Amino acid sequence: MNIRPSLILLLCIIGLALGGPISYGTCQAGCAAVVVACYAAAGAVFGTVTLGVGAPPALVACSAAFGKCQAICAGLLILPTP
Repeated sequence: MNIRPSLILLLCIIGLALGGPISYGTCQAGCAAVVVACYAAAGAVFGTVTLGVGAPPALVACSAAFGKCQAICAGLLILPTP
């Protein structure tokens, strides 16, 4: 029996689906929940504080962590989900 390499490749990837948008949305919701809790712990409400340079260090740390979390989520858009 002669199996072509393209058929083998097709059979290997047929079980994968691009669940990226769902994974991305779930990840973003998790990031948002964590940043809201972080802001609440610092005594602020996420989305309403615009202190700029005079922001408390805790809020700056919350925002930085939120940005990193969102960057990680961005990779989920292109990864195949088994």
